[in-house]
Amino acid sequence: MNCRLLYLVGQLGLGGLERQLFCLIESMDRRQYQPVVAVWGNSPNDHYAREIRALDVPVVALGTKPSRLAKLRALYSLVADLRPEVIHSYSFYTNITAWWAARGTAAIPIGAIQSNFVLERQKTGKLLGKLCARWPPAQIFNSSTAAQNAGRVATFFRPRRNYVVKNGVDLKKFSPRHHPERGYILAVGSLLSVKRWDRLLRAVAYLTEKGIELEVHHAGSGPLREELEIMARELHIEQVFRFLGSRHDIADLLAGAAFLVHTSDVEGLPNVVLEAMACSRAVVATDAGDVSQLIDDGKTGFVVPRQDETALANRIATLLADPELSRRMGEAGRIKAEREFSLERLSSETFAVYRAEGWKDG
Repeated sequence: MNCRLLYLVGQLGLGGLERQLFCLIESMDRRQYQPVVAVWGNSPNDHYAREIRALDVPVVALGTKPSRLAKLRALYSLVADLRPEVIHSYSFYTNITAWWAARGTAAIPIGAIQSNFVLERQKTGKLLGKLCARWPPAQIFNSSTAAQNAGRVATFFRPRRNYVVKNGVDLKKFSPRHHPERGYILAVGSLLSVKRWDRLLRAVAYLTEKGIELEVHHAGSGPLREELEIMARELHIEQVFRFLGSRHDIADLLAGAAFLVHTSDVEGLPNVVLEAMACSRAVVATDAGDVSQLIDDGKTGFVVPRQDETALANRIATLLADPELSRRMGEAGRIKAEREFSLERLSSETFAVYRAEGWKDG
């Protein structure tokens, strides 16, 4: 097989960075750039592996090897065979591996930081987190807030060259839909502590106590599902708050939604907010990561302080009471998505980073 661009990723399940990798590959001229994807992990949830293979792009599973050393050897052998021009790590914890695989070759290594720089380092481990924060020297952030935070950290173990390439969205798949007469509130994201779905549960309980009729659908899976379902029962909202589990049809769910709510503590540039805007849906979100830059407060949705659950509930109530306002915000969001978050922009800015690092785009 031939290859100019080799992408190294931890796994290819239903996650935000995995979706962005798929979008990047889908949007490029694959015949010209001949991308190949190497998967470090061994997760059985390989949704995007199937999607990428459907684009006639090879996906190489390194996770079938018995040890980290065996995977390193397999990757090094793969690089020797393919002789890629760029090795782009798309997961933070594979950054040092991409840099190591490029040593002694002509390949240009590129790293990635998808969310919060400090949090990524911490959760990757004391030693590995430091190494992945430093190497490769050039790393792409999907959030300007994350890049600024990394630049302020006084440590040797940080990237020497920071680039920001914000996420993109498929504007054809996520297209404007007719607003339902009585849509539900949609929430999308993993059931993890950093997503803070407990805030949304309490806001819903507060609104139902005031006699406001609403229905919430949550799409996503994770370790906190049972805990959050118990919380919903204790708040007596289990009849209006539905946990749907993992879903592959987010565009269709958005079509039936009145608007989206996002309550995270830590974010980079959340895909689902882009997708909601592209589907002409208003968004109520907490001020994590680049959300404040993404949503024009009062125009495409509402941004509320992370700790202000009363403000969250009140903004939800505002859109429930004024469907016309929700519709206008959604239309403004679509205009912004078309202007700033196309897949063509995603690929052109990513390739601009490669060129800035010395890649000859022949």
